Amino acid sequence: MQHYNQTNNSLMTQPPEMISSKDLLYLTDMMSWNLSVIKKANFLAKDCKLTETKQALDKLCQMHERHYQVLLNFTKSQSNQMVH
Repeated sequence: MQHYNQTNNSLMTQPPEMISSKDLLYLTDMMSWNLSVIKKANFLAKDCKLTETKQALDKLCQMHERHYQVLLNFTKSQSNQMVH
């Protein structure tokens, strides 16, 4: 498991095995933000007449849906670990 180290500015490549309740709440907020973007982009894409813009909005939705799914799966796994 690799941790974030501020001295060499490396990035964490994998989340820690256990996270705090506060971190889990922050992840829940991130999921909410992703859903908000998905809803707004879908709303705009629905009425968009410009093909390139509509495609960009659709791509944006797909990206945020993937992010949401990753966060959802991770928070579910963390919640299960907290229960057991």
